[in-house]
Amino acid sequence: MGTGSDHTQSFSGSLFQERLRTEDWGPRFFAYYYKQWDDYQMSYHTHDSTEIMYIITGMCRVDVMMADGSSEQAVLKKGQFILLDARVPHRLLVQDGVPCRMLNVEFGFSRTASGQLTLRQLALEEDTVHTFLIHAMPYLVLPDPEEVYYTMKSLVLELDQRGLMEQRQRQEQAPAQEQSQERTKSGLSPVHMGVIPAEERTLHREARNLTSPEQGTLVRTLFIQLIVRIARLRGEMERSALDQTELYVKRTIEFMHHNMDRSIQMKDMAAAVNLHPGYLHRIFRNYMQWTPTDYLTMLRMEKAKMLLQQTNIPISEISDYVGVGSRQYFHMLFKKYTGKTPVQYRDSMERIQWSYPEESE
Repeated sequence: MGTGSDHTQSFSGSLFQERLRTEDWGPRFFAYYYKQWDDYQMSYHTHDSTEIMYIITGMCRVDVMMADGSSEQAVLKKGQFILLDARVPHRLLVQDGVPCRMLNVEFGFSRTASGQLTLRQLALEEDTVHTFLIHAMPYLVLPDPEEVYYTMKSLVLELDQRGLMEQRQRQEQAPAQEQSQERTKSGLSPVHMGVIPAEERTLHREARNLTSPEQGTLVRTLFIQLIVRIARLRGEMERSALDQTELYVKRTIEFMHHNMDRSIQMKDMAAAVNLHPGYLHRIFRNYMQWTPTDYLTMLRMEKAKMLLQQTNIPISEISDYVGVGSRQYFHMLFKKYTGKTPVQYRDSMERIQWSYPEESE
């Protein structure tokens, strides 16, 4: 068994590290199983492998400890999965009477021979995968139209089958006397799984000198397919979120245009688009680079400029047309926005005179 530094050079657990995109590393699996949980509370723990929990039936909660010490909760239902990056503290909680059945896969990466399909090659060919791998995240929750589930099922089945094949090959290579002692009365030879030495069990499982049934071509292909499906789902989710944000922002701005003559507040805008005021404020600011209040003020001041330039509406009444009840406050806002008072602005502008051209005889 190699030294710790050798292990560091030969194994890597995080899915989002740069060397997976610049060097040839292949998947290495450490746990893959189906499990039904009920009335269970796991302690916070970490491991050096990336983990995927897929909820087949029921519901569970995964608490994730963030880098700043805060905790985030992810409630997972049937058809959803969570991807947890390596070394991220987390725990699983399942309510009594609400069992949760899941498929779990834990994997890392080891160096692989050139010529084999790797994430590096995949990222070069698939923009969606490249984008996914360069945006590191402690965890990711996604809904699945069963594409990820079917791929995970096929992957785990292949890993199980290859593991059994490898054990049978070892058994066939054992001395004849040892084989005869293992034969049962029926004449069949059971498959005995290899036992990890006690001194090696004290290490993290990612550091153990295990065999590698995952090096089969089909396993690597299924793993690549799994990463592609997850990356595409993430891309679709981000595009959908952006489309949804754009829709909410557009509807909010329309509400502003239609109601700027009234006294409207953040809660009124949020109610118009059925969102929480805090959430609307955040997505509007991120999308427009303006807060909703600042954007509304800008619309009001532009409307005031138009009314001052193109109409004879008394200046004392302009504030009512743009929803600013206090004339003094309107004058302050207008001067801050244009650098001029409403009177100065009107005097400096040429009013547009509407006239019709004379008809030629």
